[in-house]
Amino acid sequence: MVKFKTIIKARYLRKEETKAEKILWQKLRNSNIGIKFRRQYPIDMYILDFYAPKIKLSIELDGSVHNLKETKEYDRERTIYLESKYIYELRFWNSEIENNLNSVLSKIRTKIKELNH
Repeated sequence: MVKFKTIIKARYLRKEETKAEKILWQKLRNSNIGIKFRRQYPIDMYILDFYAPKIKLSIELDGSVHNLKETKEYDRERTIYLESKYIYELRFWNSEIENNLNSVLSKIRTKIKELNH
């Protein structure tokens, strides 16, 4: 069950998106990539950057904070939790979005095809 506090945080994150989130959202929104994505989508106590409920695909964008030991541990626990819900997670660095968007989109399209069959 999603807590009200998580919903409020998700709304805030939608308004305060990063540069990389903004770039990728322009490509994912309105089913531009062939499937409907939602952004800053709450799943229980976690908020997924981008989520396609139909195929249970989460896309996470990571900045430098994800190099910190405690953040890596949090990410690991989060991934394990999402896997327990049968949610597949793709992770990309913000720099990948900003510098190599076509490669990122290709990886996303490949995963969509894989999960959509």
